[in-house]
Amino acid sequence: MDALIAKLSKTDQKRAKKVVIELMQQTQVLVKHDIGDWRAAWQMAINHERPSRSRLYSIYADATVDMHLSGCIEQRKGMVMQKAFRLCDKSKKENTEVSELFEAGWFKDFMNLVLDSRYWGHSLIELGEVVEIEGQKRFEYARLVPRHHVIPEYGVIIKEASDEPQKGMSYQNGGLAYWCIEAGGPGDLGLLLKAAPQTISKRHTIAFWDQFSELFGMPIRIGKTSSRNPQDLDKIERALLNMGAAGFGLLPEGTTIEFVESTRGDAFNVYDKRIDRANSEISKGILGQTMTIDNGSSHTQSEVHLEVLRNLVSADADFLRDIINGKLLPLMLHHGFPMKGLIFEWDESVDYKPTEMQLIEQMLLTNYEIDPVYFAEKYNIPITGKRERFEPQLSKGFFD
Repeated sequence: MDALIAKLSKTDQKRAKKVVIELMQQTQVLVKHDIGDWRAAWQMAINHERPSRSRLYSIYADATVDMHLSGCIEQRKGMVMQKAFRLCDKSKKENTEVSELFEAGWFKDFMNLVLDSRYWGHSLIELGEVVEIEGQKRFEYARLVPRHHVIPEYGVIIKEASDEPQKGMSYQNGGLAYWCIEAGGPGDLGLLLKAAPQTISKRHTIAFWDQFSELFGMPIRIGKTSSRNPQDLDKIERALLNMGAAGFGLLPEGTTIEFVESTRGDAFNVYDKRIDRANSEISKGILGQTMTIDNGSSHTQSEVHLEVLRNLVSADADFLRDIINGKLLPLMLHHGFPMKGLIFEWDESVDYKPTEMQLIEQMLLTNYEIDPVYFAEKYNIPITGKRERFEPQLSKGFFD
């Protein structure tokens, strides 16, 4: 918060220091959640008079530990993050110098945080000071303003997570508006709202399965003896406790040891099937389908499922592009970046397979004059000139 206040004018700084000096962040307490906690947290988040998302964010943080959910999120985000982009003028001509300004860590962090808002809901992103590195201007960082301290319905940042909205400082008006960017609408609670019940049920099911394994997974060891001697009883007890790899015991005459196997064999259907169903529900909610992350047996079906995922990725890419063009570029122009007349767009050039690219290049070389620079840059091979063709000269009268 000190960094944000330092960016304000003297008037705004004076006001900001009265409202909030620093965010009083507290260590998040890890507690066990159930569906009742999720529903109560959801109710608190949509409270009209005094909305609070703190409990809901705690459940979200707990949900993201689930490896299947995190895998789905990373698959969807990764397909957007790997897309090529460019900064172009109105004639669609790329400005390579400006495009290079975005090949920096702060911009990748910015894109990552914007995409996170699809899952967490409304996110407020703070941009750092404008610095110059190797002759290029850039923001020092792009980082998330802690969600517990943001009330998007009122457009304010609060010092303590329990503060009322009236005590907060606006980030939509005044100096902070030039250093903060919102991703997602004020009432957006994100896809984790739908995914959290599945992760809660899945976690409980795994815990119950562990208890089942502890109770019924190992045979019960029973020692029988007619001896009443305490020393003999201690011997038998130690033998039972120490039974493991190559375990043995010297026991009194008349002692027998039995192993009683459990007859309960339905654990797989009861527990594993519920875990599978939770995973498939998570896949449908985040990826719109299941086959791109789960096993699929049909190539045709997997192609259909992949097309569904591509549609979601395309929507995410459009969402990110609109925020960059509508919010980030105007803010950068305000801070002196050379963004006038430029727009951000994705490079939708078709990616060809090596064999396809080879055929295309052969066709172009056969019919057109190609600048050697293209091949020199693509294959990183210096081309010094065109090689003359060798044509053998035949002596006169050879065929006479």
